[in-house]
Amino acid sequence: MAKGTLYIISAPSGAGKTTLVQALLARIDDLVLSISHTTRAARKGEADGVDYHFITLTEFEAMMNGGEFLEHAKVFDNYYGTSRQYIQQQLDLGQDVILEIDWQGARQIRQQMPGCQSIYILPPSIAALRQRLSNRGQDAAEVIDRRMRDAVREMSHYNEFDYIVINDEFETAGEQLAAIFISHRTLKQYQQEKNADLLAALLMTQQVE
Repeated sequence: MAKGTLYIISAPSGAGKTTLVQALLARIDDLVLSISHTTRAARKGEADGVDYHFITLTEFEAMMNGGEFLEHAKVFDNYYGTSRQYIQQQLDLGQDVILEIDWQGARQIRQQMPGCQSIYILPPSIAALRQRLSNRGQDAAEVIDRRMRDAVREMSHYNEFDYIVINDEFETAGEQLAAIFISHRTLKQYQQEKNADLLAALLMTQQVE
């Protein structure tokens, strides 16, 4: 069985990453989203074990000290971590896995798993990013200002990623994101592993003739 591929998807807050990923999951088979552990409080509408595994700082530190995280980082005064065991289990089952993490976590993952693919999603403009953050209606003006400053620092690391998708028109960005996954699955190495029996049979038929 061909092992799955690990995909890192990063973006500044407000770029539309989560919506794009949800559309991608509905479209592409054999693709799962890794659910991160976090110390932040759940937002309205979020569910434990669905959006995140919500844990205490003490629990997070215990997992971190036990080497249970493939990567972990502090973002907006909260901690986020990716379960090493879950990722490896899914890849061994032939599932492609998406990690929605920031550039710090992406850097850690690339060091440990150089075969992963990384994608960065950008907004079409600074004005559009601020408008999207404001449209959420969840944060005060000073919080949005802080998120904008953090977003600029975050976006400065776009050149560390393999692919860039600019989320201006949602449908276009969704098509570009899906194309990355579809094209990677047609690589020779992937097809040789997944369709080894077919390829062997085709060559055998050719030899008989």
